[in-house]
Amino acid sequence: MTQERANKAGFETRAIHAGYEPDAMTGAVIPPIYASSTYKQDGVGGLRGGYEYSRSANPTRTALEGALAAVEDGERGFAFASGLAAEDAVIRALTRPGEHVVIPDDAYGGTFRLFDKVAKVWGLDHSPAPVADARAVAAAIEPGRTKLVWVETPTNPMLTIGDIEALATVAHDAGALLVVDNTFASPYLQQPLTLGADVVLHSTTKYVGGHSDVVGGAVVVRDLDLADKIGFHQNAMGAVAGPFDAFLTHRGLKTLGVRMDRHCDNAEAIVAFLDGDPRVTEVIYPGLATHPGHEVAARQMKRFGGMVSFRVAGGLEQALAVCARAEVFTLGESLGGVESLIEHPGRMTHASVAGTDLEVPDDLVRLSVGIESVEDLVADLDRALG
Repeated sequence: MTQERANKAGFETRAIHAGYEPDAMTGAVIPPIYASSTYKQDGVGGLRGGYEYSRSANPTRTALEGALAAVEDGERGFAFASGLAAEDAVIRALTRPGEHVVIPDDAYGGTFRLFDKVAKVWGLDHSPAPVADARAVAAAIEPGRTKLVWVETPTNPMLTIGDIEALATVAHDAGALLVVDNTFASPYLQQPLTLGADVVLHSTTKYVGGHSDVVGGAVVVRDLDLADKIGFHQNAMGAVAGPFDAFLTHRGLKTLGVRMDRHCDNAEAIVAFLDGDPRVTEVIYPGLATHPGHEVAARQMKRFGGMVSFRVAGGLEQALAVCARAEVFTLGESLGGVESLIEHPGRMTHASVAGTDLEVPDDLVRLSVGIESVEDLVADLDRALG
């Protein structure tokens, strides 16, 4: 299949075929792992396919980047060593000291740490705002200084939904760019670039890789001027995905569609079990009609995802006990893998925001619902709730 045809095909076809055509010499249908740091030149400056040094470009990474661009309906994709490396490259490429960024008021703890402990020292200011309230986001913008409106949707771990189209309008009216962290939704469920976002990023460690065996990050854009800036910083800063990591991530991407449907099926069954259980005081899931962002999520997402958060009766001690008693759900950080995970955000992934405006409730438990037999998952939660 030609790349032009692959890029216009359905999601699953793009995930499998875009970015790579079978090897011309051997017919290999999967991109080889090019474990080479450098490439022979045909005379000084005579590069074969544009390859000279693997920090700048590597054929295995090139295949992944092409596939990432295709599934996000973008023009250029960039693969990084981690999600935070991808975020850092976007910050450095698109902002300067003395400027300002609006961030979610319930951002992922690592993202908050990057802005508050690293970018702030560099001279970049930030203000939190609720992504579900476009007016509040607009009010947090500092005219002339705000260069990025940075959102997660759904957010981590409160699963707040931001209206991407409305937020794009807010950002663009202020002369800023909209950056959307699409990690929780995955490209299968949501394509922010089609809704007006300027930059999409992922921790590909999560749903894109999907098997908890590789750490990575990605950035996808449509605008080629933005692509040039991000590409320059990717090369200049050097936090690129290595060939083995790119291979594993690309392999995971090929099955993203079928995995996400099972994640969603299982999550919906878990939500049905938890909703109304007297041991649970609140279930947070965009698929619930009672979720404040349900209508927006239904409009901009294909389905509602595999992440579920809930608050338990009994407060902190019971939340910790639920995490400790679970067996099929593994106590661990991260998300998006085939195995189900359970965690206490306040003590684990979001410990870095304790004592700030972004602090999460201490009775909150977050689930990454995997693709195991759903009956086993429900039974495990029933036991863990006590």
